[in-house]
Amino acid sequence: MHVTGTNFTDRTDAGRRLAARLGHLRGPGTVVVALPRGGVPVAAEVAAALGAPLDICVIRKLGVPYQPELGMGAIGEDGVRVLNDQVMRVAGVGAGQLAEVERAERAELERRARRYRGDRPPADLRGRTVVVVDDGVATGSTARAACRIVKARGAARVVLAVPVAPRDWTDRLSDVADELVCVSTPSPFFAIGEFYRDFSQTGDDEVLRLLAAARGEQPHAPAEVDRELTVPAAGVLLAGRLTVPVRAAGVVVFAHGSGSSRHSPRNRHVAAHLNRAGLATLLFDLLTEAEEPDRRKVFDVDLLGTRLTAVAGRLADQEETRDLPLGLFGASTGAAAALWTAARMGEGVRAVVSRGGRPDLAGPERLAAVTAPTLLVVGGRDTVVIELNRQAQSRLRCESVLAVVPHAGHLFEEPGTLDQAAELARDWFLGRLPADPPGPPGDPA
Repeated sequence: MHVTGTNFTDRTDAGRRLAARLGHLRGPGTVVVALPRGGVPVAAEVAAALGAPLDICVIRKLGVPYQPELGMGAIGEDGVRVLNDQVMRVAGVGAGQLAEVERAERAELERRARRYRGDRPPADLRGRTVVVVDDGVATGSTARAACRIVKARGAARVVLAVPVAPRDWTDRLSDVADELVCVSTPSPFFAIGEFYRDFSQTGDDEVLRLLAAARGEQPHAPAEVDRELTVPAAGVLLAGRLTVPVRAAGVVVFAHGSGSSRHSPRNRHVAAHLNRAGLATLLFDLLTEAEEPDRRKVFDVDLLGTRLTAVAGRLADQEETRDLPLGLFGASTGAAAALWTAARMGEGVRAVVSRGGRPDLAGPERLAAVTAPTLLVVGGRDTVVIELNRQAQSRLRCESVLAVVPHAGHLFEEPGTLDQAAELARDWFLGRLPADPPGPPGDPA
């Protein structure tokens, strides 16, 4: 069967249609377990229809380093790890690269588990029928990990239920679930999102709202600092916006590029991803309004770097950020300024991320002096900038990764590409800013 077009309006629609196929599971012995984040809106509809409690099983895909959307495995709670040996072999991923990806994903997994559950323990699954729900199956790595976790937690029967999956999904997963239920198995199958009209990312706030509603509670919106401020730096006053979530794990200062400002929708989008992950952000303008039209200053990396260094140093004067480890995020020429500052501040900068940046403009000596782990994110269609980033990376002596987002142009305007860049940045910072990032666990298998 060849299926084209959209199968589901959104995840809520998919959940209702999936629930219609699960009526035989209604009863007091059933628990619905969702895979955050995208699986939660689907599972919320299933749990409501079955009259069952709703819990989560936090899983993180392990993406191939240079193609993060391609899964080479997954990790989950309780130390579970599932690897796709074939993908790793074809992609040429070694043990060191795997450990690096896993470290970053493990940090995010633990953050999400804490954020979603708080002090509540996981649901008691012993002797119960557990319906594992996601918004779809692609490679099956995350679903496999989830089924292993609920089985290990004592589930008597495991039902894996998804709205959409490849036609051969039962062959891949029948060994980890007692029953598999799917609304649609289209062919050809390239990505889960192609079968949804609205496949926008599910945020942490939505996950918390749905989990609270399932418990009959009102979600708590944690207070945070979110204010405009003026920062004196190198003889000028620079405008910025400081956002600090409760219990922030670090602070990231944004260095905007040519033609951009703290009001840039792209940088604000990335900052929102970091805020939801528990990271504070400072978005500010490297140039004053009077200076912005001067193209010479836009490309004056020494000027930009001097100001960024001054602003980063001023964070120690802010009560909300005084003790937070520091990361830098640079776009376009702001990437060069971020690396300039990282070279200047040494161990005072824990991590750097460049998005569509010109790190080469920092110069060979500055690049060689950077000690902070550096992630260079470039769009797959931005071929000239890819080459410039490769040249810059060859000058770095610190830990560095060049990540190419497929189908993205210089501004990451293509659907979903900016989200991918934001997630790469988030994971990079979460793996390196906290004082004691968790190391990779052993394979329990």
